Amino acid sequence: MDALWWRLEQWQGETPPLLLILDGITDPHNLGACLRSADAAGVHGVIVPKDKSAPLNATVRKVACGAAESVPVFQVTNLARCLEKLKQQGVWITGTAGEADTLLFEADFSGPCALVMGAEGKGMRRLTREACDALVKLPMQGQVTSLNVSVAAGVCLFEVVRQRHAARG
Repeated sequence: MDALWWRLEQWQGETPPLLLILDGITDPHNLGACLRSADAAGVHGVIVPKDKSAPLNATVRKVACGAAESVPVFQVTNLARCLEKLKQQGVWITGTAGEADTLLFEADFSGPCALVMGAEGKGMRRLTREACDALVKLPMQGQVTSLNVSVAAGVCLFEVVRQRHAARG
């Protein structure tokens, strides 16, 4: 975990840090797909809890298609405490929740930010949700009420990419 704080403190990049936080993703296929989307979107790091999370096993690595080796993955003991420390470092924490009032496309992702995706079926845990600065939702148009976490992560991450690309002109 110290490596994450060092990275944030040393960040000198043109683009503000973008982190993906996966709260309780237990399916290795979903974790691998999230890592693949994270790599494609230029995420600087993925944070997962040590418990109640899929391990970085052969299935994850296969589904990630190389992203498990290129995107830093940080395992933390206490996710809520990690989120508080990220906020102290100037990172804006945005959680995804179907009952949120704000649409993903209305949020501002121009600064240092972390997107929090909750577990399949259950969403974010209560303490994780309470640690978020804001909650957003995807505008669901059809009959289904939610997307697979890896699909939702891809949509959300590429909204951040879109906004940051548009801001550069």
